[in-house]
Amino acid sequence: MADMDVKPVDAGTTAQEFVRFAVDAGVLGFGQFKTKAGRMSPYFFNAGLFHDGATLGRLAQFYAKALLDSGIEFDMVFGPAYKGIPLAATLAVELARQGRNVPFAYNRKEAKDHGEGGTLVGAPLAGRVLIVDDVMSAGTAARESIALIRQAGATPHAMLIALDRQEKATEGGGDVEYSAVQYVRRTLGLKVCAIATLADLLLYLSETRGAEVGQHRERVLAYRQRYGVGEG
Repeated sequence: MADMDVKPVDAGTTAQEFVRFAVDAGVLGFGQFKTKAGRMSPYFFNAGLFHDGATLGRLAQFYAKALLDSGIEFDMVFGPAYKGIPLAATLAVELARQGRNVPFAYNRKEAKDHGEGGTLVGAPLAGRVLIVDDVMSAGTAARESIALIRQAGATPHAMLIALDRQEKATEGGGDVEYSAVQYVRRTLGLKVCAIATLADLLLYLSETRGAEVGQHRERVLAYRQRYGVGEG
């Protein structure tokens, strides 16, 4: 992946710029990918491929822009292991660069039995906590993070993700009529902010029709027609 210049996010076109950025960085790919639900998806978003300083810094700008534009109030940032850890850290750095210095924390998958011990690292969890992750497929990471935050006496308040796939979640091996994002909003009571959605991806593919990436539009549209949910 080529190095990319870090540029300020252009207000008003954040979602489309983000989709273009993710495709150019090879993070948003097209083909045949098996999801956690066992579906064969024509696209896949892998935030682990934001693996150099320039792209990670640019990603943090997109997260910060979406968050600040949303108006969501929060007191600190939490990154669930593992992908959420660099996301929370770089978001905290970008927010501080913009004049909003907030603490952040993250968890370990396994409790440490020496040194400071425990599963939590970083600032003490307190106040309204913003959980930062890449995507939500089943809401499992969200539920685990919410439990950790509540056990620490803080309030799980909102989630910030890169991409809302806007597709049906699964329960007991079957599809349900709501997405993981909708479940977190309606059932768990958290606000959810996404930089971009599947609808934004389809718009990008429509605008690039005729180019190589635009050829994937019909397959992505068919996937949405089969598994998609409305907004909310």
